[in-house]
Amino acid sequence: MKSILVASGCLLVAVTLLSFVKSAKWWIRGADFPRLQIAFASAIVLCVYLFLYGAEGTWDSIFLITLAGSLGYQSFRIFPYTVLAPREVSRAPDSADAENSVRLLIANVLMENRGAHRFLALVQETRPDIILAVETDAWWDEQLRELNGDYPHSVKQPQENHYGMHLFSKLELGSPEVRFLVEEDVPSIRASVRLRSGRWIKFFGVHPRPPEPRADTEERDAEIVIVGKQVKAQNRPAIVAGDLNDVAWSHTTRLFQRISDTLDPRRGRGMFSTFPARYPLVRWPLDHIFHDASYTLVRLQRLRDIGSDHFPVLAELHYSPSATEEQEAPEADQANYAEAQEKIAEGKTAN
Repeated sequence: MKSILVASGCLLVAVTLLSFVKSAKWWIRGADFPRLQIAFASAIVLCVYLFLYGAEGTWDSIFLITLAGSLGYQSFRIFPYTVLAPREVSRAPDSADAENSVRLLIANVLMENRGAHRFLALVQETRPDIILAVETDAWWDEQLRELNGDYPHSVKQPQENHYGMHLFSKLELGSPEVRFLVEEDVPSIRASVRLRSGRWIKFFGVHPRPPEPRADTEERDAEIVIVGKQVKAQNRPAIVAGDLNDVAWSHTTRLFQRISDTLDPRRGRGMFSTFPARYPLVRWPLDHIFHDASYTLVRLQRLRDIGSDHFPVLAELHYSPSATEEQEAPEADQANYAEAQEKIAEGKTAN
């Protein structure tokens, strides 16, 4: 039993140390994902070892201190996404006017999923102003035509490679475009959106390729950072949403927030883990909504199962320019900008 605990503890420490390595290799960046699971497992091994064997010898003490360090670090990284942490985005007042609010539904529908009726029923229930659906192919394009009546503005990019993307909006879209920022078969969407008040905001829909065997993260990281730079460069209030195939606490996502000056409404409210839908013990927050400091939050929900491997997410944001005086967005320094340029260059070279 002791050898099993030691082996398990050493493995947990090794994976924790692996996440410090600055490499785009998929099997290294994969260590960013299970921080919550590593923290729980470390706590269990630590408690069981102490209960059964204590810390009588030098090697026992070294093992336990090292394991406790791993637990502490992992807990530090995930703490901002618990309800115990300070909220990064303020709650919108009850008097928030609907004319400056926008309700957004994002969903990775899973290309092979043939339960479109479940997704369409969810749309009818939640009545979002904007819908971003990813992994949409020709079959999904046909099924989603039912939305055309209620959502007269749309951008449609069906693809057969799990990277199709559809944007539907009740609100007027300005200059909508499908872009291929890094990889020629991985699209993103950019559009201006006119709120009911007449104010124009900017929307970015993204779904970069995930880390997986034979696919490292150079392209993913480059696309995320490129969008971050573009958010910062334009002069309109912005929302970035989609399946980033990256966790909220990763180095790349935190770099994105600094580069783009955006906030994460999950901080202080919970993880809202969305993938994989069928395996709650190994679930991570992969589907994201970020926005600049001019928005406050009306509500944020992880919605029910639609037959996909992801849960959809619903967010209602209220545009309030005065919120910038109370909400502080992360700031980038010169090292962050230099790293961003390096990631962009690496991503384009890898592609």
